Amino acid sequence: MDIFDIKLLEALQRDGRLTNYDLAEKVGLSASQCSRRRLALEEDGTIASYHAALSAEKVGLTVTVFVQVTLATHSPDNSQHFAELVETLEEVQEAYAMAGEADYLLKMAVPDLKALSRIMAEKFLAHTSVAHVRSAIVLDRLKQSSRLPLRHLVPAEAGTVRRTAR
Repeated sequence: MDIFDIKLLEALQRDGRLTNYDLAEKVGLSASQCSRRRLALEEDGTIASYHAALSAEKVGLTVTVFVQVTLATHSPDNSQHFAELVETLEEVQEAYAMAGEADYLLKMAVPDLKALSRIMAEKFLAHTSVAHVRSAIVLDRLKQSSRLPLRHLVPAEAGTVRRTAR
């Protein structure tokens, strides 16, 4: 990965709809060189996907909540059952297995507190793999970004590029 790849990734994180021509202008390459680099970054998985980022509020999802889940027992089967539950819930936007007090941390988007209460009671607390659920409702979002920081990839000195695993 060189400085052109880094510039390309930064530009695409800001606007994934850039044409190869517009991207090439931003990066400082020809459109064909830019196209080849983009394709290589897609094929090696560095660019994982393209999608439209929707406004949760505009589609009626006004409550964001973080849910900590503790499992009833710690076994591969129980973890698998919980993972299957999480996969079925489209309200769950992100899910992480954690070390520490809770076993899982989930980020959810729901229309209102009534919907949250229903999901907690009917889905999580009713599930045999779950022992304890704790939620924290977001009052105000200070920052939201899906862009990854790439500063660590930028050369420390001219002509030197840090290599990353691809």
